[in-house]
Amino acid sequence: MDVISIGETMVLFTPNTLGKIRYANQYTSRIAGAETNTLIGLAKLGHKAGWISRLGRDEFGELILNTVRGEGVDVSKVVMDDEAPTGILFKEIINQDSVNIYYYRKDSAASRLSPADLDKTYMANAKYLYLSGITPALSLSCRKTVFESINMAKDNGLKIVFDPNIRRKLWEDEEAREVILEIAGKSDVILPGVSECEFLFGTRDYEQAVQSFHEAGAETVIVKLGDKGAYYSTFDRKGYIDSYPVKAVIDPVGAGDGFAAGVLSGFLDGLTISEAVKRGCAIGAMVCSTNGDMEGLPSKRELYQFCDSNLIDEVNR
Repeated sequence: MDVISIGETMVLFTPNTLGKIRYANQYTSRIAGAETNTLIGLAKLGHKAGWISRLGRDEFGELILNTVRGEGVDVSKVVMDDEAPTGILFKEIINQDSVNIYYYRKDSAASRLSPADLDKTYMANAKYLYLSGITPALSLSCRKTVFESINMAKDNGLKIVFDPNIRRKLWEDEEAREVILEIAGKSDVILPGVSECEFLFGTRDYEQAVQSFHEAGAETVIVKLGDKGAYYSTFDRKGYIDSYPVKAVIDPVGAGDGFAAGVLSGFLDGLTISEAVKRGCAIGAMVCSTNGDMEGLPSKRELYQFCDSNLIDEVNR
């Protein structure tokens, strides 16, 4: 296994019409989960990805399991829970500038994840453990599971890649800050956004925040700068990578997960840090250009075509 991740995936319902949900009577359903977005991105790029989670033994759980498995991710360590439901959420789009998210995930099957759901042998055979800051916010048992997975990863020589992915709706700010920083201090690679740097360190000066991450022990920090690209820093090199042009932003949700898939894929393929970050920027742009969290994630052929076409455009300008 190349990359293992742990986290909750839910079924997302979006009305087919704009406006308040109370007036909607037709919906489109998709799956939604930061960790599975990244794992699916990796699988599409030809890497071996495995998911650890719990789903309700219900139709929503079957939908998620079949979808993730169908996209090439190993789901052998996903537990089907007879006693708790699969989480769901609704996206209410009033207009392009007003979007509301409603979660129905309290006491979901995934919130019952525990250290007992971790398989030491499964973990030992991987190269990277990919974590987000969402999972430790779901419950105390989920938090214990995340920290135990970190211990297992360190015991077996896995690199730990961490996207803070802060969801302030899920926990109090002080608690979130404390736990996120503790996980960051145990991680090898951190992938924050500028707003997350500000939340954690009280400054939008992300270079200062990067230094704080390094002082905590992180070897590599890559800050996502949205349409401005990304900034990377290791103990011995740093630099900026420009973003790829996006003709029209259709749906930015999931772009950060695609970015993580691109960076991890680059590491697995032996690219330099700048090349890996560039791959992350490319996939982030591709995801933004497509409706849905994972629908824009490319195969390697599609990724190379996208990068080549943008190189041609650059030459012609």
